[in-house]
Amino acid sequence: MDLNLLVALDALLAERNVSRAGRRLGLSQPATSSSLARLRKMFGDPLLVRQGREFTLTAEAERLVQPVREILNLVERTIEQRPEFDPSTDMRTFSISASDYATLVLLSPFVRAAAAEAPGVTIHVLPRSRDPRQLLDTDVADLVIEPREYLGDTDFPSYPLFSDQWLCAVDAANPAGSAQQITLDEYLRLPHLVYSIGPDRQLNLADQHLAQLGTQRRIEFTVESFLLVPFLIRGTSLASLVLERAARQLAAAATDIRLLPPPLPLPCIHETMYWHPRHTTDPAHLWLRKRLLASASVLGGTNGPPSDGN
Repeated sequence: MDLNLLVALDALLAERNVSRAGRRLGLSQPATSSSLARLRKMFGDPLLVRQGREFTLTAEAERLVQPVREILNLVERTIEQRPEFDPSTDMRTFSISASDYATLVLLSPFVRAAAAEAPGVTIHVLPRSRDPRQLLDTDVADLVIEPREYLGDTDFPSYPLFSDQWLCAVDAANPAGSAQQITLDEYLRLPHLVYSIGPDRQLNLADQHLAQLGTQRRIEFTVESFLLVPFLIRGTSLASLVLERAARQLAAAATDIRLLPPPLPLPCIHETMYWHPRHTTDPAHLWLRKRLLASASVLGGTNGPPSDGN
């Protein structure tokens, strides 16, 4: 069924005249007559029959007048009336995939701000995935927060949130950090604890960088939590690379941990939010992204324009 014919049918039912219906539609009389012929075939009914010099509607056509008009009105309202989102009253649930590091640094202040602004909004924080693209494709996650260095070039819309740098963390009693700095030789002599993800233990960006440089270290422990690292190295000779924003927040709870500049330059990370393009114009999703950007702006360190203009 050609739904465009419903527009022609509506005009023919209202005008009861092929010429006038054509003018209403912006079509020639032959084109309108052709539409009427197709409609007659589709419904198996003449629809308009001549009575003297005028046309009159058949019983089937009379039956169609109201439902056809209602269908077209519904289409018009659907196009003209875009949905809105009022965070103060509307209910909505979002799922965000993020590391515990991003949850501490960004999502915890975001939740505090959103709780007051949007009491009906529920946020589910999902653990990181080795395949964040699948989370977005399948709508398991509304947003994925990942370092842009992990995802690389992608067709998903994205927006930079904040940057962070790496520090070396050791126990305060570790003699390797007694001078408030650590040499590369001292660093390499220590046993190491590293953050990794998944059963194949994918290393974090800093440790990947060291591996690419061919740096040989003795890794004694791996853990899938940034936030546990300062607590796990307490009272040990272990060293670990940690991100500064989280490490500074945890310093009050891990006062016996010393944070030092890394013994060699390490690339910063750039946390970025990604979403599926199907959600770009969704008012509720747009509110979520703007609220996260507001929380990130307090941190500072955002970099670059949005990839989709929203």
